[in-house]
Amino acid sequence: MPAVDPKISTTSDHVSRTASPMSHSGAPRRLQLNADKTEVIWFGSRANLRKLANHDCSVCVGLESIQPATVVRDLDAYLDAELTMNQHVSKIAAASFFHLRRLCQIRRRVGTEVTIRLVLALVTSRLDYCNSLLAGAPQSTLGVLQRVQNGAARLIFELGPRDHVTDSLIQLHWLPICWRVQYKLVMLMYGIVVGMCPEYLRIIVKSATPSHPGLRSAACSAPKFVIPRLRTKFNERAFSFSGPVAWNSLPADIRCTTNKQTFKTLLKSHFFRQAFDIS
Repeated sequence: MPAVDPKISTTSDHVSRTASPMSHSGAPRRLQLNADKTEVIWFGSRANLRKLANHDCSVCVGLESIQPATVVRDLDAYLDAELTMNQHVSKIAAASFFHLRRLCQIRRRVGTEVTIRLVLALVTSRLDYCNSLLAGAPQSTLGVLQRVQNGAARLIFELGPRDHVTDSLIQLHWLPICWRVQYKLVMLMYGIVVGMCPEYLRIIVKSATPSHPGLRSAACSAPKFVIPRLRTKFNERAFSFSGPVAWNSLPADIRCTTNKQTFKTLLKSHFFRQAFDIS
């Protein structure tokens, strides 16, 4: 019998003790914590997850014992144990290609303008939802979503499967997937700069440029953030690292912009020039 790791046992017991009061406190209010719909997952590297194979990692909710899953769904985002996001990307691609096949049947009847609106509503919205979770993801992962975007552009302009789509993306003014992820990260950082973000986002990033609201020069300063030192390459996918890196890479004139609409316009134009190498 392998020895029980005290850290694993302590963590599992702590989660169980936290979940049990939630289950009991909801009963007087006719609220029930349904164990059948409750999921538990352990996150970690492949080596660390392999160590859990010989341990009981279940969590007790009331009288039910919940076994850990390999993939869980949270706010329609699929998180796997190693945080590769492959399952999440596969779900988005499958749903998007389904809608593209349905739209292909009516493309010639509705025209280009209506097709663009339908693609934005049914496909592009899925590509942009929670895409900040894909920060630092490998190109093999982002490439799946890029094929979805390319397929949408081919549908709109009725291109063949072997036709290049770069000119179509430029005409539609669509940023490629990797740049859309950067755009979302920067917009989250902009919310931190102007004070229009949740408190937990302000806590996990630290400003490297002290702000003095009383100074007239503060309105013209270009704030920067501290980039933490990390031990592994995988940790660079965290927002505390990827957010400040994306923000600090912007030109000073964009970082100084306080008007949100102007900032979004300058930011997209900046990323558009970089993505398509337009001078």
